Amino acid sequence: MRVLLVDDDQVSRVVVKRLLQNSDCEVTECSNAAEALAKLVDADYPMVLSDINMPGMSGIELAQAIKQLSDSWRTDIVLFTGYADIKSAVAALRAGVYDYLQKPVDAQELALTIDRVAEHQALLRENKKLTDRFQDEVCAATEATRRELSTVKKVLAESIIGQVGVFGESTRQLLEQAQQFHTDRSIPVLIQGETGVGKEVIAKAIHYGVKIDELTNRPFVAINCSALTPSLFESEMFGYEAGAFTGSATQGAKGKFDMAQNGTLFLDEIGEIPLNLQAKLLRVLQEKEFYRVGGLKKIKIDIRIICATNSLLEEQVKNGAFRQDLYYRLKVGYVKVPPLRERKGEIVPLANAFLLDAARQKKKRFHHIVSAAARLLNEYPWPGNIRELKNVIEYVAFAYDAEELQVNHLSHLLGEESRSQAFSQVLGTDAAKQQLVLPFPSGGYSLKSFCDDIVDEVIAACEGNYAAAAKYLGISLRALFYRLEKKRIKQEISRI
Repeated sequence: MRVLLVDDDQVSRVVVKRLLQNSDCEVTECSNAAEALAKLVDADYPMVLSDINMPGMSGIELAQAIKQLSDSWRTDIVLFTGYADIKSAVAALRAGVYDYLQKPVDAQELALTIDRVAEHQALLRENKKLTDRFQDEVCAATEATRRELSTVKKVLAESIIGQVGVFGESTRQLLEQAQQFHTDRSIPVLIQGETGVGKEVIAKAIHYGVKIDELTNRPFVAINCSALTPSLFESEMFGYEAGAFTGSATQGAKGKFDMAQNGTLFLDEIGEIPLNLQAKLLRVLQEKEFYRVGGLKKIKIDIRIICATNSLLEEQVKNGAFRQDLYYRLKVGYVKVPPLRERKGEIVPLANAFLLDAARQKKKRFHHIVSAAARLLNEYPWPGNIRELKNVIEYVAFAYDAEELQVNHLSHLLGEESRSQAFSQVLGTDAAKQQLVLPFPSGGYSLKSFCDDIVDEVIAACEGNYAAAAKYLGISLRALFYRLEKKRIKQEISRI
């Protein structure tokens, strides 16, 4: 161990130096405190052994000066003196010295002091090393978490406003409205719309935001109110203390309000909450505090409430099935999500996005929806809205494997009535007429596109029977395949 020996008495220094060297110490001598301070700045000395009574700066003043250094923890100070008294011992302790010895220094006592200092310094340095390593690991983990959070935010943003999202002005307006509500967590929001229109997507857009650089990492807790029985409502929503009721967990359990603390609680199908339980929910929203079942401690909450319903709460209020005060408490912010049939311009783009995603997951070849199938998708009323559309497309990707989604892939899913309608669009309901009726876009319609659409319509109406389609078109099967191959090559080139 390296020791800095400070003493103005040369004879004393020689004696103490010999004792230190006998204990395998590397000794550096100084005749005064100022010289010792200068050496401490340039080198690391785990132990400073100094006389107290010295001209200029005393040993106690030296100890006080060392303790002011930024890395003073790396040095333990031991003082020795030939004039020991209670006053100097107290002053030494107050200066933060490690030990206090009397002259003449006893060799055995000094050896024991050296061992204690060595052990103490080893512990301090190992602790510092572990602390620094821990901080480095924490920083590395934090950075990894930050990168992961950034990735999650991007994926989340893409899932809300990316390819499976904004395909029309209506949806864009909804997301702009959601972003506006996102900026103020104090405003509860009521989202109204039919089943399957994407109310939870809008709720997540309100909670997380739709701008990547502003996405929050606060908790989002969703609960379907229609699945809660009156007996489970309080324990699910507010949690319970240990032993609150028969069969409860021995350590108790947190409720949804606890889980959503500092975040958002999404109450789906809010209109399904029984009337007698609505008062309890209203009280929590008003007081912003609650008790767990069987608990005595009042718990404060900081939660944004977002509710969704597929029913008209106004009618339920009029009928006495929903509390008016709760209704107005929840409807501070309001979002109405239109059904998919009122957003026809989004149906085919959504279907195509679902198709590409399902084909990628199921390793199928689908990459395009033919015009006849697209028209059929647009004409179907979609009572289940976006959820039904996604389910239909996922089933097509599961049941078939082709490059293009044809009418025959959809007809059995959409029912016999839709299938007959799709067939009559191409061949006509009157077999004698045998005519095709195609729309004429106002922006122009090239003869090539017109011919391609006729071929697509006929193939779809013939349910993929190319021989029947060629016969109906009055061309050879080889000519039909030649036309289809040219169209496929053109589409592949356009995608490059």
